[in-house]
Amino acid sequence: METNKNKPFAAIYTRVSTQDQAQHGFSLDAQQDSLVNYAKVLGYDIFKIYCDKGKSAKDLKRHEMIQLLKDAESKKFSAIFVYKLDRFSRNLKDLILTIDKLKEWGVDFISLQDKIETSSASGKLMFQVISAFAEFERNIIGDRTKFGMERKAKEGGFITKAPRGYSLINKNLIIDEKGAEEVRTIFNEFLETPISLTQLAKKHRITTSGIKKLLINKTYIGIVKYAGKETQGNHKPIIDADIFNKVNEKLKNKFKE
Repeated sequence: METNKNKPFAAIYTRVSTQDQAQHGFSLDAQQDSLVNYAKVLGYDIFKIYCDKGKSAKDLKRHEMIQLLKDAESKKFSAIFVYKLDRFSRNLKDLILTIDKLKEWGVDFISLQDKIETSSASGKLMFQVISAFAEFERNIIGDRTKFGMERKAKEGGFITKAPRGYSLINKNLIIDEKGAEEVRTIFNEFLETPISLTQLAKKHRITTSGIKKLLINKTYIGIVKYAGKETQGNHKPIIDADIFNKVNEKLKNKFKE
């Protein structure tokens, strides 16, 4: 395709399901012809036509859609043209968040039938409204995630990866006896012998800072910690609380020396 180097590039995205084509006449050829002509009238050269045939728009997991968004992030074109918003996505949340991401990448979005284009003043205003909804949606997701993690912590669930001596199975901490025995040995050696942290770390092939973190990790006495709050976990402890407290008292004394 012959192009003018002074013209910006546009991507054309078309999609049709068998039912759409039968009921509404949204044929791929009709969408493509209308969009190519409209893009050229607005002064664009066509970079590529991305076409998903017989695909639902319930989510963005479509081969050509995935490639389109990759190319948009790589700034291979300046604008995306679609026939109608529902050709792009029927999921409002996906639509809002994706258009917001296009804004971040500096890619304009034009929907022919909906008369939405983000290169004009009114279009930029639309982008700002969409971005506000996108931020609102992200905040809701963040709040839900935080609430879920806090609730899980309060109920004794574990939040991050399993520490040495445990395995994470079906989101539950299960004692790994081989690793747990090594953890017990590390606690006992530190408490009962004059070995230094550096020597202890070298002996067990752990960094010195790693040994310190292990010795103060309350997971080993059955405690879950999240956002500065501690709760009793659902998992079995590896270390007796009395031994743990004595080890941590010895650690504090070492640092005072």
